[in-house]
Amino acid sequence: MKKFVSLLLLAGLVSLGVTSTIAAETASKSVIHVVTVAWKADATEAQIKAALDGVKALPAKYKGITRVWTRSIKVQNPTGTTLPRTHALVMEFADEAALAAYTDSPAQKAWYELYTPIRESSTTHDITN
Repeated sequence: MKKFVSLLLLAGLVSLGVTSTIAAETASKSVIHVVTVAWKADATEAQIKAALDGVKALPAKYKGITRVWTRSIKVQNPTGTTLPRTHALVMEFADEAALAAYTDSPAQKAWYELYTPIRESSTTHDITN
């Protein structure tokens, strides 16, 4: 009986090690860049659309961005928010180096020409494994 319990314990430990190794090997190195935006009061729908279309075009202009999402289904604002955020933009970068290199890149500068004139405020979150 002791041999059986020892064998089960050993099998469990080996299984845990294999599972941990597989999880570490398959964990994505990409970075998810989430931006929630409050637009200026005088921003027009056409300007907002142009800024969102600009985000959609970024993967073709900057190879470090692999995917983007622009259609906000739900954007939460904490109780007492005086400047509600209405849109969330998400960019997936290949890795942390791609995110770092994006700062001040020609692609970011071109998009900022559409985005910053109509952005009142934004909050950014960068997430990875």
